[in-house]
Amino acid sequence: MPHSLRPDLQYPRTSTYAGGLQLSRIVAGMWRMSEWGMTVEQRAGFIEQCLEMGVTSFDHADIYGNYGVEGLFGEALRARPGLRDKMELVSKCGIKLLSPHRAGHSIQHYDTSAAHIVASAEESLRQLHTDRLDLLLIHRPDPLMDFDEIAEAFQSLRAAGKVLHFGVSNFSRHQFECLNRRIPLATNQVEFSPMHVAPMFDETFDGLQDLGVEPMIWSPLAGGRLFSGSDAHAENLRLVIKEIADRINQPFASVVFAWIMQLPSRPVPLTGSGRIEAIAVAVAATAFTLSRPDWFTILRAARGHEVA
Repeated sequence: MPHSLRPDLQYPRTSTYAGGLQLSRIVAGMWRMSEWGMTVEQRAGFIEQCLEMGVTSFDHADIYGNYGVEGLFGEALRARPGLRDKMELVSKCGIKLLSPHRAGHSIQHYDTSAAHIVASAEESLRQLHTDRLDLLLIHRPDPLMDFDEIAEAFQSLRAAGKVLHFGVSNFSRHQFECLNRRIPLATNQVEFSPMHVAPMFDETFDGLQDLGVEPMIWSPLAGGRLFSGSDAHAENLRLVIKEIADRINQPFASVVFAWIMQLPSRPVPLTGSGRIEAIAVAVAATAFTLSRPDWFTILRAARGHEVA
C-alpha cells in the first residue's frame, strides 16, 4: 500500500496561540458536500475515515450548499453520536445569500451585526446537531462591520459556551489586527495556492507569523485549476510541479500541500473533496518537506520570474 494511503500513520496536529485551540494539520472542507451524492451512512463513513487518518477538523459555513451542508453533516452526527467528541467543528457566518431557504433576503450582502452573528451561530449548532462550535469565523470583511460589536458578539457566544474560539476569513492584515486587539483571534482563513500567492507578499502571512497565529488556507489546489487549467501559466506550473513530484516520488497534490505548509506561518490547508483518496494525498504531505531549491522552483513558476 502506498504510504499516502496508510491508515496507521499518525500525523502531527497544529495549535494556534489563541486559547489553545487545536486543529488537525489538514482540515476537511465541507463546502461541496451537497454535491457528493452521499447517503447518511456514506457521510458518516467518510467522516470516520477522515478521523482515522488524523483529519479531525471539519470546515463549514452557514451558506455552504445553499444553506444545506451543515444539515447534511448534522444528519451524519445524529446517525453516529460518538463522532462529535472526536472532532473540531469550524463554521463561518456574515454572508446573506439570495436563497429560497432565506425568503427575507432581498439582496446578497454582508451582515456582521451582533444579532446576525449570534443567530447564525445558533442556527449552525442546530443544523450540525451539536452544543458548541470549536471555531467560528467572520466569512468576509464587511464595509459596515463594527469591530467592537463583533467582539461583543463573540464574547457573548463564548460566555454561553456556544463557541469556544473565534477567527476571521479573507481579512487583510490591518483588519485582522483591529479585531484581534479587541478579542484574541485563532486564525485568518485565506485563499492561497501556487496560482494565488498574494498573502505571501501583502503582509497577511507576515503579520500572522508575527502574532503566532496559523492561517487556514482555502483553495490550495486553485479550485482544480492546477490540474485542468489550460492557460500558459497553469500549464507551466503543472509541468514544474509534476517534474518535482516525479523526481521525489510523491503525488502531485502532496507536493502542492507540502509547499504551502512549509511556510513559517504554518498554514493549515483545507481539502475540498469527498474522495477519501484525495484526503489521504493531502495528509501524505505532512510527512515530508521540499528542498529549498525545489520550493523556490515552484515559487518562480508561480510568479513567472526569479526572486531577484
